Amino acid sequence: MKTTVIIPTKNEEKSVGKIIKNVKPYADEIIVIDGHSKDKTRDVAKKLRVKVILDDKKGKGSALRIATKNAKYGLMVFIDADGSHDPKDINKLTRPIKKKEADLVIGSRMLGGSDELHSDFFQLLRLIGNVGINLIINYAFKKKFTDCQNGFRAIKKDVFLDIKTKANTFTIEQEMVIKCIKKGYKVI
Repeated sequence: MKTTVIIPTKNEEKSVGKIIKNVKPYADEIIVIDGHSKDKTRDVAKKLRVKVILDDKKGKGSALRIATKNAKYGLMVFIDADGSHDPKDINKLTRPIKKKEADLVIGSRMLGGSDELHSDFFQLLRLIGNVGINLIINYAFKKKFTDCQNGFRAIKKDVFLDIKTKANTFTIEQEMVIKCIKKGYKVI
């Protein structure tokens, strides 16, 4: 199964080049979906010969839907452009989908490999909020997810399109999980 890696960006000129170079070994296609950056994010991406698309200024959720509609391949990986995730873990995300063991695979900052556990006060506050949301989802759906808010994830394109997400902001992550569970898709 071929893989499209989708990188949502906004003012990420300092890190997007490194991310693109590091995901290339794991991608058959790379799409940078840009939130109208004021810096040189799009220029950096174009020089590295990846598809660059402007979003509709509605937020991350909307950007992911736009990128998905433009993706050529049936397996998609979403990875943030800030360098907080290791592209070497892409195979760990895609393997269960390729083996038909999952439809959505979410990376976990709680299992290591993310720099967010060693960051500043505001990222710590965000992480605490994410843990709270995670507990609510686990309780409501009798699951044992460790980080269902993480933006580093792999999903089948047809599953993403089938769940018909509506969120335009970062809540797209929890919406994907909840809708996949409700529709009977396997989430790990």
